[in-house]
Amino acid sequence: MDKCKQVYEYIWNRVQRGEWQEHDKLPSVRMLAEELNVHRLTVFKAYQQLKDEKKVYVKDKSGYYVHPGMTMPFDDLDYPIVSSYVQKSHLSEIHRVPAAYQFSYALIDPNLLPNRYFSEYAKEIFDRYPKVLSTYSTIQGDEELRETLSRFFTNKHQFHLTADDILITSGSQQAIDILARMLVQPMDAVLLERPTYSAAIDIFRQQGAQIIPVDIHPYGYDLEQVESYMKQFKPRFFYLNPTFHNPTGYTVPAEQRKQLVELAERYRCFLLEDDPFRDIYFDREPPPPLFAYGTEGYVVYIRSFSKYVAPGLRIAAVCSQPSLMKHLFTVKSLADNGTPLLNQKIFLHYFMSKRLQQHIKKLRIALNVRKSIMEEELSGTNWTWDSPAGGLNLWVKLPASISMDMLLAKSIEQSISFVPGSICDPSKEAKSWIRLSYSYINEHQLSAGMKKLIRLSEQLDPP
Repeated sequence: MDKCKQVYEYIWNRVQRGEWQEHDKLPSVRMLAEELNVHRLTVFKAYQQLKDEKKVYVKDKSGYYVHPGMTMPFDDLDYPIVSSYVQKSHLSEIHRVPAAYQFSYALIDPNLLPNRYFSEYAKEIFDRYPKVLSTYSTIQGDEELRETLSRFFTNKHQFHLTADDILITSGSQQAIDILARMLVQPMDAVLLERPTYSAAIDIFRQQGAQIIPVDIHPYGYDLEQVESYMKQFKPRFFYLNPTFHNPTGYTVPAEQRKQLVELAERYRCFLLEDDPFRDIYFDREPPPPLFAYGTEGYVVYIRSFSKYVAPGLRIAAVCSQPSLMKHLFTVKSLADNGTPLLNQKIFLHYFMSKRLQQHIKKLRIALNVRKSIMEEELSGTNWTWDSPAGGLNLWVKLPASISMDMLLAKSIEQSISFVPGSICDPSKEAKSWIRLSYSYINEHQLSAGMKKLIRLSEQLDPP
């Protein structure tokens, strides 16, 4: 992508996000060139293209202004879910649409969690820590929890770290946001998997990043492509989810993990490893995290426990080298001044209990059953997918004869939701793909909802 196109997209994305409203004056050519560290002629050409497309207009001797009536496609549709995925790419907007058959939630059915036990257990925390509500946590996180996690990571994955190398965040999405704020300046190149977690795309775009998509396949990545991009674009980091990948379910093999770390160290490109599904495996444990292969501090490990321990606690851990950690403290302090101490203490003692290990084993069985039900319902269609060895989602390709937009709109009318693949694609080109999560609704609803979804598709694609 040439510089002019990058500047064009930077301006237009900010208009779309509402940062510049109708008739607002835009930064001068000189100011924007200095901010983005590009030549003034590059900014001028981008403004001229926007002017030619009637997205901005010019006042003589005054500058460029946002043209009135600038709206994205489909903003007048009655279906909020369709509008959101085309207009904003916000997964949160999709989740707000009420549906009886929720295939868009990559969350675990609350009925599969030990709620009664957890409720009784939480009461014990106040006996152990009677002042837990009377004080804040430190910005870095509760020391007892960080010590416990450092021992856990060392014993389980052979990480070489201490409690000082861990930051506790309020879920993995906050961790991604903090890292983006710390590492990304406008126009910085970042590598993202294609497809990927849609909220990460939104976060990096919000920071003004130049997103370079890297295709992920059942066998992992094309490492020649990755190395070529690291050479050409000199990205700040590569955000990746290599274990039971969201949305595809793919798992990057161990030999590629080691090679990725070697590339990152060679080209001084951070790897932001997001690992929320590691314990949700159906057969055997996945390969070690990329962090286990790192020796020079170029891997930052984000481990969320919210999916299967206790979603309401919103606990995640960021592991990084000390030189990064001190900057993370600053950004975290501006975000919330520390994750709630009560949440951390509840998580700490439940995480180390035998009951949790029993719970995880049962959970794997239950989720594998639900995945099998979804795949059985799909087996009579000509839809295609790769069966994942873990995680919460199926990444499904529709036949070319079915319009995903129409299927989405008709599904909402029948109280069915799913995630359109285009919001998981930084290039917005995955028009024939959808993500179906099998983890949130019970087995009966799962079967009934899939039958309804397939019948709808058949109405759109008669034989």
